[in-house]
Amino acid sequence: MAETIVIAGAGHGAGQVVATLKQKKFDGRIVLIGEEPFLPYQRPPLSKKYLAGELSGDRLYFKPESFYDDPRIDVYLDTRVETIDRTARKVLTDTGEEFAYDKLVLAIGSRVRKVDVAGADLPGIYYLRGIEDVNAIRGAMGGNKNVVIVGAGYIGLEVAAVCRQRGLNVTVIEKEDRVMSRVVSPNVSDYYQLTHTNNGVKLLLSTELTGFEGRWRVQRVVTDKDEKLSAGFVVVGVGIVPNTELASDAGLDVDNGIVVDDTCLTGDPDIYAIGDCTSHPNAIFEQRLRLESVHNALEQAKTAANNICGEETHYCDVPWFWSDQYDLKLQIAGLSQGHDVVVLRGEPSDGSFACLYLKDGVLIAVDAINSPKEFIQAKSLIADRARINPDDLKDPDVPLKDLA
Repeated sequence: MAETIVIAGAGHGAGQVVATLKQKKFDGRIVLIGEEPFLPYQRPPLSKKYLAGELSGDRLYFKPESFYDDPRIDVYLDTRVETIDRTARKVLTDTGEEFAYDKLVLAIGSRVRKVDVAGADLPGIYYLRGIEDVNAIRGAMGGNKNVVIVGAGYIGLEVAAVCRQRGLNVTVIEKEDRVMSRVVSPNVSDYYQLTHTNNGVKLLLSTELTGFEGRWRVQRVVTDKDEKLSAGFVVVGVGIVPNTELASDAGLDVDNGIVVDDTCLTGDPDIYAIGDCTSHPNAIFEQRLRLESVHNALEQAKTAANNICGEETHYCDVPWFWSDQYDLKLQIAGLSQGHDVVVLRGEPSDGSFACLYLKDGVLIAVDAINSPKEFIQAKSLIADRARINPDDLKDPDVPLKDLA
């Protein structure tokens, strides 16, 4: 078993690495190095309950501070790993410190994709990635009535829902012709567009951002339709970029993420990588994936830690995601890209339904809205690569588990 494990990054996945190592009775030294001033915390609630003020900051943390109060665990926050010396097996941080490792885990995550338009550096324009971002947005919500959100993906729509529930005037601009177009079917997009419109959100689809205006801080958002939208503040949610530069500079393979195998090992036998920053093989979908998913980060963390402890473990799960907006819970399992059939199961007007996606007769994904049973059963069928007659899927009175 390795003697010293260095973990670069201190996000949710990094916290799980520490937790699994402790669970496996790892008796060596663990060094956790994180760029933020916070111990590992959960990100999904940031744009949901934490933004809404329904969850306190202390409840965001993956584990309490006492969890790391262990003589074998050293935590360095406000510290970034800048270089990896693979030959000497050590990392160098921005504080000038060096840490030797027997095994290194890269849990360096991702960063927000920023817009490059006129006025993008004006105060009052926010991105949502960490606790400090949300604290700033919450402060802006208290002093402004008009918010413009750029991007109608998960983050943008979750923020829109919270802002409307707080009584703000919300405008969302999206360059595509429907919301969440990258991840859901037109049926689901239509349902969410109607929900947001009925809740008072102004949706401007097929509309691109061209700039921001304001003297001391942002006051207007300019679109390609020559519109100037009044904005007390702006939230931009246009995706993320995997943090791969550290690995690339160290000579590790990078291809839409740090390339790892199904044990989360890179091309270096002493370096693992987990989470948003990785590209890994998935036997269910027979392709390499880079997933922006907490579930993926946690399961890869367990996989890496198990293998470090000598327990051979291979990661192969059905990807899944979720989003909370108003009283709607969207749960997605699988990957719908490349589908050739979409089956609507249930009636959207009932407030609970699912869209099922098939490719060559095989169930590959599900979007379940307020329908956890359909989500769970479909997820199992996706893992089994179940072949199902599309007509049989339409009747919600027949349990999915009976259709395999």
